[in-house]
Amino acid sequence: MRLRVNGETGIYPDGITVQELLNALGVSNRPVAVELNHKVVPRDTLQKKFLKENDTLEIVTFVGGG
Repeated sequence: MRLRVNGETGIYPDGITVQELLNALGVSNRPVAVELNHKVVPRDTLQKKFLKENDTLEIVTFVGGG
């Protein structure tokens, strides 16, 4: 299925969850904020939220520093 992730369109497996997408992108072990179709996805629902064709996601990772 076609998804737009951080401004780039890509093809991903049908029926994946937000958490599975984060795993595939290699960011599941880092603190992230996820916006799906302009709505923030609560962290406790990432494994339950299934993605659909043409969904748009913004994934923001946090980096510490000073």
